[in-house]
Amino acid sequence: MLTLTNKNWLLAINNLKKKDKILKKIINKYKSERITSKKNAFYTLTKSITGQQISVKAANSIWNKFERKIKKINPSSILKIKKIEIKKCGFSEQKIKYIFNVANFFKKNKNIEKKWKKMDEEKVLLDLIKIKGIGSWTAEMFLIFYLLRPNIFPIKDLGLHKAISINYKTKYPLKELEIKKFKRKWNPWATVATWYLWRSLDPEPVKY
Repeated sequence: MLTLTNKNWLLAINNLKKKDKILKKIINKYKSERITSKKNAFYTLTKSITGQQISVKAANSIWNKFERKIKKINPSSILKIKKIEIKKCGFSEQKIKYIFNVANFFKKNKNIEKKWKKMDEEKVLLDLIKIKGIGSWTAEMFLIFYLLRPNIFPIKDLGLHKAISINYKTKYPLKELEIKKFKRKWNPWATVATWYLWRSLDPEPVKY
């Protein structure tokens, strides 16, 4: 499966800069930066759940407290801790349940990461959304930040809508037909375009 290696990242930014003058300016501003993976599937999914339907700032605050408490973010450490300790970090009851669902899934499917690396995006997405608490947005964050797939476009991500609205002077939120035009424009490197647009909004690069 094609992933965003250093070589492919360079191919992507060169291709996008030729296609899109606005994106070219953003890429040039942050040309020394790029997407990075923690190379830890459970970490990425858990942090993505943390970020569901809240601001990046709020999610980072909760996550930092969580990391200080848990130390090692893995299924075993989650399943050993009391739910009330996680709640103290700022998680809702619902998100705590979701995190435990993911921890139990990984405990039962020990070799799943190796399988996912060999599967296409649609099959990985179908696997993920079977876990209660993981919807299409969380699955897309996983495809972007863990598997580093090059052409993922989180069409319902409000941060992406906001970044497009600001940089391309469009109404917020974008209509579905309008945002799909951007996906076609940035094909086959929609992940890279999305990451740079997020970067244009946030003081620190988005990481999951």
